[in-house]
Amino acid sequence: MNTTITIAFVSTPMIELILNPPLFLIHALLGGLLIAFIAAPLGVFMVWQRQSYFGAALAHSALLGLGLGLFLSINLSLSVILVSLGIAVGIHLLKAHSKLSSDTLLGILAHSSLALGLILLSLQPQAQLNLMAFLFGDILSIDQPDLIFISFLAVAVAVFFKRHWQDLLNTTLNAELAQIEGIQTQKVQLYYVLLLALMIAMAMKMVGALLITSLLIIPAATARKYAQSPEQMLGYSLIFGGLSVIFGVVASLFWDIPTGASIVAVATLFFLGSLLRRP
Repeated sequence: MNTTITIAFVSTPMIELILNPPLFLIHALLGGLLIAFIAAPLGVFMVWQRQSYFGAALAHSALLGLGLGLFLSINLSLSVILVSLGIAVGIHLLKAHSKLSSDTLLGILAHSSLALGLILLSLQPQAQLNLMAFLFGDILSIDQPDLIFISFLAVAVAVFFKRHWQDLLNTTLNAELAQIEGIQTQKVQLYYVLLLALMIAMAMKMVGALLITSLLIIPAATARKYAQSPEQMLGYSLIFGGLSVIFGVVASLFWDIPTGASIVAVATLFFLGSLLRRP
C-alpha cells in the first residue's frame, strides 16, 4: 500500500505536466520535431556521402562564430550563422579545387576554427556567456521567434529536396555520371551544404554544437538497418528522429537531466536496438 501511494505521489505531477503542458514545453516539442524533420533528409545524405566529419567541422565553426560575435559586438546568432555558411562554402570550394583529401581538409578547418574561436573567447574576460548552453544546448529555452525561423528553414529544406532529391541521389551514387546526364552537381551539392550549415547553426540552441552532429547521423544510421530503399530510409529517419525528441524531452523532465544529451541518448538506444535486427 505504501509503495502504491509513493508511486502515485511521484507520478501525479508528471501526468499533470503531460496532460496540461506549459507553453515552454509545447515550444520545445514543436521545435524538436521540426529539427528532426530537417535533420532527416540532411542526415541520410551525410551518411550516404560519408560526411559525418563535415558536420563536426561545421559544429566546431559555430564556436568561431561566437568568438567573432563577441569580439565585434554583433548579434551572436547572426554571427554563428554567417560563420557557419562561410565555412561551408570554404569546405565546398576547397574540396573542388584542392588536391588534399576530404578528411584532411575537414580536419584542418574543424580544428583551426575551433582554436580561433577559443582564442577570441579568451580575449573577452568580461563577457557574460554561458558556453555550456552553446555546447550542449537548451531545447526548453525555445521561444516563438525560434519556432518561426525553424519553420522557414523546414520549408526551405522540404522545397529543396522535393526539387533535387533525385539529383542529389544521383550525385551521391556517381557524380561523374550525374554530370554527363546534365545535373549541375556542384550547384546542388553547394545548396545542400548551405542548408546543412544553417541547420547546425540554428540547432545549437537546442542540442548544442557538440551534439548536433549526433542528431544528424544517429537516426539516419538507425534507419539504414530497416530501409530497403532511399525513400524508406528517409521515412524511418524521420520516425526515429521524432521519437528521440519526444522520449528525450520526457526523460529529461522525469529524471532532471540535460535535454539535448537526453535526446541523443534516446537516439543511441534506438541505434543499439537496430543492431539486434538480423539483415
